[in-house]
Order: sequence, then C-alpha cells, then structure tokens
Amino acid sequence: MIKISGKGVCGGIAIGKVSKFDRGDVKVKRAHVEDVEKEKKRYEAAKAAAEQELDEIYKKALVEVGEANAQIFEIHKMMLDDDDYNDSIINIIETQAVSSEYAVAVTGDNFAQMFAAMDDAYMNARSADVKDISNRLIKNLSKESGGGSDVNEAAIICADDLAPSETVSLDKSKVLAFVTAYGSSNSHTAILARTMNIPAVIGTGEEMLKAVDNAELIIVDGKAGVIYIDPDDKTIEEMREKQNADAKRRELLDQLKGKENVTLDGTKVNIFSNIGSINDIGAVLTNDAGGIGLFRSEFLYLESEDFPTEEEQFRAYKRVLESMAGKKVIIRTLDIGADKQVDYFGLGKEDNPALGYRAIRICLTQPEIFKVQLRALYRASAYGNLGIMFPMITSVSEVEKIMKIVDEVKAELSEQDIMYSDSIELGIMIETPAAAIISDMLAPMVDFFSVGTNDLTQYTLACDRQNSKIDDFCDTHHEAVLRLIELAAKNAHDNGIWIGICGELAADTTLTERFLRMGIDELSVSPGHVLNLRNTVRNLDLR
Repeated sequence: MIKISGKGVCGGIAIGKVSKFDRGDVKVKRAHVEDVEKEKKRYEAAKAAAEQELDEIYKKALVEVGEANAQIFEIHKMMLDDDDYNDSIINIIETQAVSSEYAVAVTGDNFAQMFAAMDDAYMNARSADVKDISNRLIKNLSKESGGGSDVNEAAIICADDLAPSETVSLDKSKVLAFVTAYGSSNSHTAILARTMNIPAVIGTGEEMLKAVDNAELIIVDGKAGVIYIDPDDKTIEEMREKQNADAKRRELLDQLKGKENVTLDGTKVNIFSNIGSINDIGAVLTNDAGGIGLFRSEFLYLESEDFPTEEEQFRAYKRVLESMAGKKVIIRTLDIGADKQVDYFGLGKEDNPALGYRAIRICLTQPEIFKVQLRALYRASAYGNLGIMFPMITSVSEVEKIMKIVDEVKAELSEQDIMYSDSIELGIMIETPAAAIISDMLAPMVDFFSVGTNDLTQYTLACDRQNSKIDDFCDTHHEAVLRLIELAAKNAHDNGIWIGICGELAADTTLTERFLRMGIDELSVSPGHVLNLRNTVRNLDLR
C-alpha cells in the first residue's frame, strides 16, 4: 500500500478503480507551408470549431455546476476572440510561413508565460486558460480527439492537473473522485469539484502519477487530503466504515428538513443560502434554506456583452423573489473588479486590483450604472421580501452617498407611478477592517450588517486570497478577524439592527458556537451546507 498526502478540496470517501487521464496532447513541430492563405483559412476553421465546442461545454456546465461556474467557458470564448492573441497567430503564419499548429503553440506558450509573470492573481489564472484554448485549437487543427479518460465504469480520475473544460466534459455519473498532482485550492477545477460535490485531492505530486500506473484500487479521502494506492484489507475496511457513516449522516441530515434552527437552550439563528445565479434557486429550496442571504448580482454583468438593461435586471430579480415565495432574498449590488473583470467596463490594469477600483467605488463614481440596478431592484421589490446590501464599504460618507442615490431612485419611481415596496431592508457588508472598526457609526444608518469573511480575512491579514503560495499564512481563524466580527456584532445590536455572516466562515462548524455567542443572527452558506449547519446548531447548548 502507498499512502500519499495532498490537499483535500472536497470531502467524502471514494473507493474504486484508477482511470488515468490522458490528455492526448499533440506534439507540435515547426513545419514550413507553401500556401499561407490556405493555412490562415485552416486556422479560422479550427477556431470556429473551438467556439462551437465551448458553447456545448458551457451548456453542459450550466446544468452541472450552475451559471456562476459556467462563466469560465464564456471567458475562454472571449480569449479565443482576443485581437492580440489572434494577431500573433496570424502574424507568425504570414511572416514565418509555418503551420497553424506551430503558430498557435508558440503564441499559447508566449501568452501563458506573460500571464504567469504578472503580479496579479487574476491574470496568473489566465495562464492556465490560454493553455487550455491553445490545446483545443491544436487538436482541432491536427484532427485529433480531445483525449481524456476512457471511463466505461465508475472510476477515480488521476491526472497531472485538469483544465476546467476537461473537468466538465467528463461524465459525472462515472467519476467517483478527482486526484491531481498539481493545482491550488482556488483553481477553477477545485471550485468545480466542490460545486459538483465530488471528493477531490490536489497537489499530491508527481509520485502519484507513477504510483497509479499499475494500481488496481485507490481510495480517496477528500476531507483528510489523503489517497491510498492498492490499500490493504484493514484500510479498505476502515474507509468503507467511514463511507457508510457519511451516507448515514446524509440520511439523518435529510430528516432535518422542516426543523427549526434552534440550539438546545432555545437560541435561534437564521440559516440562509448564498447563490451565484437564478439556476441555483432549486438547490436553495431542496436544501430547505430559510432564505437567500447573498445573491451575487454580478452574474448578470459577467454573462452579458454589454451593460444589462434595467428590464433585463428587473426580470431576473423578480423571478428570484417570486420563486422564494415570501422568504427573505438579500441581493448584493454590483461587485465587479479585482478578480471579477468585465471587458466593457474598461476598468484597465491596476497594480493592486483588490485594493483598487471595484464594487461600490465603481457604483458611486458611475451613478448612471448604479441607478439602473437600483431601479430594477426597487421595481422587483413589489414581488417578494427584498433586502439590498452594498459591498466594500469603508466610510460614513459612502453610505450617505448611497442613501442619497437611493432616495433619488425612489422619487423617480414614485413620480412615474411605478410600484415598489416600502419595507426593503438596506444593509452594508462588513468586509474591510475600516467598516468593522467604525461599525458603531455605520449601524445607525442601515438595517443590517452582513460580514464577508473572505475579504475581511484578506484585508486584515494582508493576504491575497487568490495566491496559493500563501495559503498557509491566510489563517481564517485568526483572532484579529474574529474580534472584528465580534465588534461589528456588538455595535449592530447596540443600535438595534441584525447582523449575518455570508462568507465561507459561516459554514465552518468549528466556529458556529463562537458566532452564536457573539450574537450573530444569520448564517448564509452554500445550499449544500444548510442541513449540516442546522444539525450543528441544534446540538449546541449555550448555557
């Protein structure tokens, strides 16, 4: 038996046969061509085929991983149409009279190295994306199959790494788990594995690739981040027991549907869900969440080629509110910038994008964009129980400006006899240390706080959450972060407003008791964590 440790990115136990992922890479050699124009037409045909393939992958991803995660394939299409990328390929074909395969390979390598060298986590991630689209083009030009894993029965996929398109293209019904030699916990593949709820261990190293070559059986412990290759009988028995315990636990959690989120001593807390698109509403209802604590409205902007109109936004918000049938829906206003870039915003390159022009800063400096969204939100409020929250707040003056624009929008709608609700709750996100520290000044201005722990941790610890090199320094349980949350909770309650947490820490059950003792009123988590969190709450005694 060989035991190898990596990083678990999605929990659960998987036991099964090995299926080593074969990418089917095509080796490209420099080849001279006589007819340059013919070669350029070959490239255009391969590009058109790649676009069609990405459309199909996008549709598959929509069903399996939802709108927010499927957006990566829209980004791939945009990169495929990038002028600089295409000009480089055409230029190499014309000036060097070489094959399209070679021109794409050179351009892909050059762009990948350029992105990897940038001092920006978002642009670093584009390095893997440009390799993915370049490989797709080369395979189309060479008329090779896409490679992949020939899985005729359920198996555990082992690979050096997996591109997002490769992950989604696999037949999920036959994938028991993922194991990769490389990758980071913030990679697209890790995110997709968590969304698809498939056990996954990454960063196992090259020894794993050699060890699984002739292996008959492999066990993946996604929670512990460990794999067992050709395990002995004792290990198989232990892991089957854990697997059965997990299955029984899921059955027990299903029995919690319809039950209250109340501790043994009678303390109640709301458990809501975070969603990234309208397609996630089904998961919210299936998992019996009490409402939506974070609806990321930027998906409307990410999936559009131009600014979404007021009518387009209104229809989306109305549908969410109607579907939730009176349950609270908190929609976060536009949070573009940093790692979420949209070309038509023209935000430009920034040395420190996470500290730059993003979220509410865009809305307050471009109020015409902000007003369109606010009008759509207020119009939709007539169809359900709406709350609106504003991200990246750092000062009282920002909230004053927001409220002034809100009043202008309400006055316009009233003047036009357009119906909207008078009971909309307006809140702000506590995701900067500044907001937490002056939360006593901010609380009288709003109806609620919602703590975004991902950014609060990043800004408090000076740790870029997109940079896998400093994962060990990004301590989400750091006392400084917890004290800032506690301070915001105290100031919220002292001023008669409620406070929730919508960041990833909300699902961390090792902190649930501490959060409830702080007085946190609401925890908003991904739909799949609702019942587990409810179980934790119902077994706590705060006396």
